[in-house]
Amino acid sequence: MEHLVRVYNEKDRQTLEWLRGHVGDAALAAAVERCPGSGKPYLSSVCRQIGVKAPGFHLPRRQSPSPVAEQSLATIRRILAVRTAATVANPVLR
Repeated sequence: MEHLVRVYNEKDRQTLEWLRGHVGDAALAAAVERCPGSGKPYLSSVCRQIGVKAPGFHLPRRQSPSPVAEQSLATIRRILAVRTAATVANPVLR
């Protein structure tokens, strides 16, 4: 059914699976046809057409930081270390 609606992330996939189990593929396809505009509709539009509200799905948080986050934190730490060293060397800057 992902070929009928916009699915961007894991929450969207869970919502689509819930919709398929809750209303069935035929009702889901009919709701997609009733959505305004051309192209794939968002799942929120499909839910409005059907008259349901999808439950809030909770996704597990990452247990380890991403490499980009680690690099950003290292850069911030370097900036702070330079500023701290400059302040200690020249107390007038405080």
